[in-house]
Formats: sequence, structure tokens, C-alpha cells
Amino acid sequence: MNSIDRRSFLRYSALTGAALGGAGLLAACGSGSGSSANGSSADGSKYGRVAVQLSWLKNIEFAGEYFADSRGYFRDAGFGSVDLIAGGAASTSVEAGLDTGKVWIGLSAPQTTAPAILEGLPAKIVGATFQKNPFAIVSSAGKPITSPAEMKGRRIGVQDTNQLIFNALLTANGMAPGEVTVVPAQYDPTPLANGEVDGWVSYVTNEPITLAAKGFANRHFLFADFGLPLVAETLTVTQSTIDNERDKLKAFLVAEIKGWRDAVADPAESARLAVEVYGKDQGLEVAEQTEEAIAQNGLVVSAETGANGLLSMSDALIEQNIAALRTAKIDITAEQLFDLSILREVYAENPGLISG
Repeated sequence: MNSIDRRSFLRYSALTGAALGGAGLLAACGSGSGSSANGSSADGSKYGRVAVQLSWLKNIEFAGEYFADSRGYFRDAGFGSVDLIAGGAASTSVEAGLDTGKVWIGLSAPQTTAPAILEGLPAKIVGATFQKNPFAIVSSAGKPITSPAEMKGRRIGVQDTNQLIFNALLTANGMAPGEVTVVPAQYDPTPLANGEVDGWVSYVTNEPITLAAKGFANRHFLFADFGLPLVAETLTVTQSTIDNERDKLKAFLVAEIKGWRDAVADPAESARLAVEVYGKDQGLEVAEQTEEAIAQNGLVVSAETGANGLLSMSDALIEQNIAALRTAKIDITAEQLFDLSILREVYAENPGLISG
């Protein structure tokens, strides 16, 4: 497994606000931009520099951002430069970065952003890159686990940071914790390959692929298909950005959409950008990143995005996310968490972005 394999799903598992800075959530939010109040910038571009906080280290997960940057879509949209700031277990969270003004926009997840909002952070999700969250249970193809019900009486490796989301999966499927034997685990799935456990909490674009590459035939099911239809890699901004920089945000979303269209269309080039350019210091492998790009496309593209464009969320999917959060004991309304009106304006003004 390479050096940046998903060993910790912290950004999808921060189901409390403890890691978000506590009282600091009420600090004033800056723009994270090099633009002046009148819209000009020191570099002569319309919007100047912006900082974008990624949710993890620079791997294939951010292929759309790589295309938007490398093919000049951000520049064409009016940005002088877009700084893609790597995330990771040791980094500042997106929500904390927004709170302090360190970043202008970030990639996060509903179950991370919602607690921050409930603690006072004035922020909203304005788009969703992944229409399904990538959490999965991976198991041996010889003894497959293809649904939560099939976990009953089985041993499941669960990392400490994923215990809450795993419990939410059980609750969503009417199961009690005692019906499954939870085996405390780290992030290397070797215990699954060795037969020490029957299933493993994983990331669908990571462990199933790396295990298969090592000769371990496996099966998996997605949490999203069994009662936890949370979106992921959500684009999150402060309310101030929505209120005061709407045109700038719309310009950014146009570039994002173009970048992700290219990424979906060309997994091989997505992998090359990840391995050779943006994540060149991460020890990535082209073949593995290409496989992950292909798997990732299944999370990015859906019937909703086909009809209404990439990053979109239907009202029904929004309500499903609110219900899923409630299962995880996070009680928030759709109006508090989501604002898809900006993205809908983008597509109304640029209908060609939907079809190509």
C-alpha cells in the first residue's frame, strides 16, 4: 500500500465538533483571497488568488481540481492563482480553515460540516463532487459480505475514528451493536487478507483495489446503498462568500465543473496528473491511481448529474442526507446545511456545461 493510501477517514468521521476548534468557530471569517474590495487584485486578475483546502493528501481524489488548474479553467474564470492545499490527518480541517479565513473554499463532507455549523460556523455546502460517500465493507470473495444483515455474527475490523459512522450503519439497518463482533483495527487491511476478520471498514476506491492488486479477491458493499446515502467531497464556503462574492463563487464552480468533466472522461490522464504533477512527492503508482479514478467516476456520476450537471444534488438526495445525519445523531435542517441555488444559477446561465 503506497504512502498516501486512505489510512484514516477523519474527514468523514468527525461526528463531533471537538476537532473544529471549539469557541474559535465564532471568529471572523476572511476571504482567503488576494482580491481587493472593489474586485481588482494585485496580479491584475479579476478575482486574485484563492486558497482551496483539499480533504486529503494530493492523490486521485482531486483529479477535477488538477484539470481545472492545469488546463487553465481557473485562470479563464478570472482567478490569478488557485492554491490547492493538501489535507490529511495532521492538517487543519476545512471547517477550521474557513473559520479563520485561511481558506476560501474547501472539500469536506456533511457529517463533518454539520457539527461545525451547529456549533456556530456560518457556512454552507454548495455542491457535492461524490454523489455517494465511499465508505464500504470489503470482504473475501470466498466468504463475501454483501449487505449489513450478512455482518451478523461476523468479525468486522473497525478503526476507532470510524466507529461512529459504523454504528450509524447498524442503526440505519435496524441492527444492534452486539449482533456484530467489532475488532479494533488500524488502517492496513492485512488482517482481512490473513483471515483474522471477515470484513473491513474501507474506502471503496482504495482497499478493494489494493487488495485485489496483491491477489486477494474481494467483494464489497457501500454504506450509501444501505441507509447512509451521504454525499462526499462537498464544496463548502462561508455564508459571507455566498452573500458577498456570489459571482466569484459561480466563476469558481464553472471551472470546477469543466475540470471534473475532463477527469471523468480521461481516467488515465487523471492518474498521470496525480502521480507526476500534483502528488509527485507521494509515491503514487499510475496503474493503481488509474483504477481508483475509474472506480471514483462511479461516485461522481449519477442519474442526477446526468440530468442536472456535475456537483448537483436533488432535493430528494438532500433530504436523504439530512435523514442519514439524524441516524448519526446529528440533527440539522437542509436549510442550515445546504445551498444549491448558486450551482443551479451556474447551470441556468451555462446550460452547455450539463451535456458537454
